[in-house]
Amino acid sequence: MSVPTQPILYAFWRSSSAWRVRLALNLKGIAYETRPVNLFTDENKTEAYRKIQPFGAVPAFIDNRGDGRVLIESVAIIEYLEETRSETPLLPKDPVDRATVRALALAIGMDIQPLCSIRVTKHLGQDKAGNWSKHWLTEGFAAVEKLLEKSAGKYSFGDTITMADILLVPQFANGILAGLDVTPYPIMSRINATLGELDAFKAAHPKQQPDCPLEMR
Repeated sequence: MSVPTQPILYAFWRSSSAWRVRLALNLKGIAYETRPVNLFTDENKTEAYRKIQPFGAVPAFIDNRGDGRVLIESVAIIEYLEETRSETPLLPKDPVDRATVRALALAIGMDIQPLCSIRVTKHLGQDKAGNWSKHWLTEGFAAVEKLLEKSAGKYSFGDTITMADILLVPQFANGILAGLDVTPYPIMSRINATLGELDAFKAAHPKQQPDCPLEMR
């Protein structure tokens, strides 16, 4: 596999997992190429894409600093970027603080998002997907809100943007999209609104992506 001249991100505009990686790349000031993979038309299930990402999921990432190998799983990609680029650290230096941020991020990335992902809701069917998603979003948001009561400052962990914020914003959007009443989660709401004013977050928004349909912009 030839090494790209610029990092490549295989992504889908609506994917919250790909959104996370866009945020990390933007915050660290890394220019990259987007290669869209349409999850709605099952482009991710093609043989060609399965060779890149065997699960048929997004994101997949190829770094121009590496040997051309494909990296998968959004949190693993963000951790890789953290380890290879010192610009704009996304994890604190203190081990306990780092574990706290990781716990916040993984509470979203493992306990909420997978249960409400496109492939899960498509499997459930339209008649069941709505109630299913609202149930797990409600339970998950309530737990994250409790965690933020102990850790939040301006952002999810104190006054510095961390990996926790990178996962919070896309998942909060998923909650709104699912019709969830977010008024019971004032800390999450405040952090989401604050982050939404920043250029790196504006540029990573799904509506700003090249594969976002014009009618959705």
